Formats: sequence, C-alpha cells, structure tokens
Amino acid sequence: MYDAIVVGARCAGATTAMLLARRGNRVLLVDRARFPRDTLSTLYINTRGVSRLMRWDLLDDVVAAGTPALDRVSYRIGAPGAGAVTLDGAPGPTGDATAAYAPRRSVLDEILVRAAVAAGVELREGCSVGGLEFDGDRVVGVRLKTGVERAHLVVGADGMRSTVADAVGAPMIVEDSPKTCVYYSFFADTTDHFELYEAPGQWIGAVPTNDGATLVQAYFPQSAFQRIRHDAAAAFAENVSTAAPELWQRMQAGGQVDRLYGTGDQRNFFRAAAGPGWVLVGDAGHHRDSITARGITHAFLQAELLTDALPADLADTPTVQRGLERFATQRYDALIDDYHDTLSVGKLSTPPHRVDMLREVAEDPERTAKFFAGMAGTARDEQTPSTESLSALIKWMRRSRRPATVGSAS
Repeated sequence: MYDAIVVGARCAGATTAMLLARRGNRVLLVDRARFPRDTLSTLYINTRGVSRLMRWDLLDDVVAAGTPALDRVSYRIGAPGAGAVTLDGAPGPTGDATAAYAPRRSVLDEILVRAAVAAGVELREGCSVGGLEFDGDRVVGVRLKTGVERAHLVVGADGMRSTVADAVGAPMIVEDSPKTCVYYSFFADTTDHFELYEAPGQWIGAVPTNDGATLVQAYFPQSAFQRIRHDAAAAFAENVSTAAPELWQRMQAGGQVDRLYGTGDQRNFFRAAAGPGWVLVGDAGHHRDSITARGITHAFLQAELLTDALPADLADTPTVQRGLERFATQRYDALIDDYHDTLSVGKLSTPPHRVDMLREVAEDPERTAKFFAGMAGTARDEQTPSTESLSALIKWMRRSRRPATVGSAS
C-alpha cells in the first residue's frame, strides 16, 4: 500500500513524487517511457521556475549538464522594417534566481526523475497504466501489467491526453478552441540569448539549450495547420525567414542539427483538479497554448501547491479531501489570468496601438526593465504587474504611461 502513486514522470509528476517523498510519504512513480528521453517542449524555465530548482537543490545539476544561463531577452514586435520595435533587456530576478534556463527535456526530466529516486521514490520505467482501481466512486489504485498497486492517492501527471483523467471522467471546467500550431527544430551556434519575434500571423522564438544548440519555434494560426502540415519544412522556413530574416541567416550558417517537429494539437482547458482518491497536476489538469512558454514553470508551481495543500498523513481521507479542494482553488486562481492572456497572444495579431505603446517603452531603459520584469513574472515594485502575460503588461503600460506620452490605446 503506497501513500501515493504518481502516473507520469515528466516535470509535474517527477517533482510531485519527489516533494511527497521528501516529507516521508511512500511513493510509486510510473511512466511508459524510459529516461532519458526527449519530448515536445518549449524548454524555457523562467526565473520563477528556476527559483524552485534552486530551492530543491537541483539547479546545480542543470548547470552541470551544460545548460546556458539566459540573462538577456530581445523582443521585436512588428514586421521587419522601419515600423518594427525592438526591446532588449533582462528577464528579471525571482529571489536569488537572476537567469532563466532552457535545458533539453532529455536532460531536465532525467534530473527530476533521479532526484525523485534519491528522495526514496520507487520508479518503474517502461510501465503503462491499463486503468484505475475503484472502491465505489473512490480511486484506490492503478492497474499495471504486473498487477494492481494500491494507494491512498493517485496523482495523474500523464499529460494533455491523460489516462487518469479519462478513467475518472474529469470534466472540463474551462475549454477554448486551439489558437496556434507550431513547428520547431534545433540549429547550431545560432544565438546566445532568448529571442522573440512577433508579426501579424507569426510568432518566432529562439532559445539556446544544451550542446551549443538553439531551439527555434515558428507559430502559425491554427487555421493554417491542414495547409502547412503537408510541407511543414517549407512553411517553417518561410515563417522564420520573413518574420526574423537575420535569425534565419544565423540558422543557415550554423546548420540544422535535428529533424523538424510539430503539432497542431494545442488544446486550451482546465479540467476538474481532483476527486475522491485522485488529483491531476501539470498538463493533465490544465493545458494552454505553448506560445508563452510557461508549461514547465507552471508544472513546478502545481507540484508545490499540491504538496503544500496535502496533510503529511495521506491515509487521513477527510483532511486529504480538504487539501485537494484547496489545491483546486489555488491552481485556478494562480493560472486563470495567464490562461486567458495566453489565448490573447495566441491570436497572433499585432494591433498598431500595441506597437506604438512598446515604441515608447523602448525609448526608456527604466520602463524597458520593468517590461521584462513583468514579462518574466517578477514584480520589482508594487506598480509592476506580477502576471507573466503580454496583454496584462500592455494594460499596465497604458495605466502607467507618463502624461507627455499619452497616445492611442484600446
């Protein structure tokens, strides 16, 4: 009898298992994959996520794997040319975390899984879950090929297409249609910092990762997916070369070092977070378009929220249930604003008033620093927004603009 069985050993699952085990719970962690193994991901961990890696004594392992520190961001809005605006600055600190990181998932997930094992978690790799065990309406275990394993709590951390969520019939409490599709690959010696390019109908991100490689992502409207999927390489090249021609030149000079990946399945939802004997963390419970690159940071946040909400004794059913209800509320409150703002960014529209606004910001180093602090989700003073979203930042810029620079706004 385990205190908890965690299904899925990626960012949300491995950290949840680790945190539960570190406080003395007996935890089984299962995943159908074997580690190390890559997966679709934006890779980026902002300083909020990095601060948790530091708190968990795992950042040194990320750095030792050769993951570069990212202490600079450049962001260009508008089509290339005289009308475009470029901001250049730092991501903004969270506590002692002053840089972001973007480790390959084969690196990061291996570190997290091994940290869970070091904390006392029992790991079963290459192990698929065939279903759940119930006692009435309460989940009491999981069915594996080797037999049934029982636990006081089953944690579904098995991604957007969660087997656990399907088995318990977790209802959608918020759901929106997909906004974008994305294709990406890796290129050598392309950039030394996080680069973003926004133009009408286009969004490009480039972020350095391990082994001198740079992840380059090209976002398209979801409506274009059926058209571009038949020649994704050509669509990817056209998107990057037109939205960020100088980046494209560097990509060609460095050379492509991995194949092209992509997906048109960028779902947007909140599922019910928990029920009798079960709880969902990470993408299993909440998924949003990857365009704002918050998934890993949010996975860490949910793992910490859940662990903090639960009692030490997971056999104490009434107290566990109250803790799950608290987690559900905290998860929603922490992520709903960013969810809606991600949907807004996913529209891939570039309103002229936003370009004008950021042109004014770019002329003022202090406001540029505050912009990137807010973009990274770090408040440098009470007037700077703590949200990580672009739309909230624009609203804040409008409210805080100086009288002499009042112009058009929505």
